Amino acid sequence: MSGRPQGFERGTDGPKVIVAGVDGSESSLRAASYASGLARRQNALLALVYVQPLTTAGAAFGVPVADTTEEIAEGLVAEIREAAERVRGIWDVRWEFHIFRGDPYNGLVTAADELKADAVVVGASESAGHRIVGSVAVRLVKAGRWPVTVVP
Repeated sequence: MSGRPQGFERGTDGPKVIVAGVDGSESSLRAASYASGLARRQNALLALVYVQPLTTAGAAFGVPVADTTEEIAEGLVAEIREAAERVRGIWDVRWEFHIFRGDPYNGLVTAADELKADAVVVGASESAGHRIVGSVAVRLVKAGRWPVTVVP
């Protein structure tokens, strides 16, 4: 038997891919910053993931949801690029920006699976309703498939 694992093995020798969910909220941007530090220290790839909603209540009333969520994604990319340029030469972090579609939980699960994430970092929910229904972070932890860090 060879001493080398065959195929993908999650979490060996530290994380190779860290997924951070971003949606433009303050807590998600703090999560991205935290994940960036983890990725830098571990020499891992930082995969910033925005989950674009499929539909919302606004879509039923003719609100152009796709345009709005596309603007959010473009704004996030611009903000992330600007932040990366500010620290260029001081911190070198390999990063990618991905857009997945769906609800936040399923979008992050799909992203983590497809990107072969070793860890997932998300911001704490800022919605009071999530205390009753359960936040994306709690659902990710309960899934038990990756180490999940929740940044306040």
